[in-house]
Amino acid sequence: MIVENVLPEYHAELLDVWENSVRATHDFITEEDIAFFKPIIMEQAFPAVTLKCIKDRHGAIQGFLGAHEEKIEMLFVLNEARGKGIGKALIMFAIEQLGATKVDVNEQNPLAVGFYQHMGFNITSRSPLDDMGKPFPILHMAL
Repeated sequence: MIVENVLPEYHAELLDVWENSVRATHDFITEEDIAFFKPIIMEQAFPAVTLKCIKDRHGAIQGFLGAHEEKIEMLFVLNEARGKGIGKALIMFAIEQLGATKVDVNEQNPLAVGFYQHMGFNITSRSPLDDMGKPFPILHMAL
C-alpha cells in the first residue's frame, strides 16, 4: 500500500469517505450531526492537518488520515475497505513518518477504540463532550 499526499482537489472525495465511514461506524451520529459537521470538516478540519491517503488500483481513495503535530486528528476508511490493512498502514505511517503518539477517539465507537488499543495506544483520560461541545464522550489515547 502506498501512502500518498492529499491535494486540495481531493477534499470532496475525502468528505465522501468520511461520510461513508461515519455512517458505518458511528451509529450514535444523527443526520443533523452529519449535516452540522460536513462544512466544518471541509472548511476548517482538512486545511488544519497534514492529510495522507491510500487509493485503490483505480485511483479511488479508500482511506485517509489527518495529523497535526504529534496527534492523529482523523482516520477514516471506506466501510467496504475495512479489514484490509488500510487503517493500520495509515497509522504506522503517522507514527513512523509524522511522529504521531496521540489520538482522540469517540468512546461510543468501540471498534475504533479496540483498533487503536491493538495498535498500541492506551487510554490516558476521558472528556464527556467532544471539541464542539456535543455529548459525544472522547477518550484521549497515547502510545
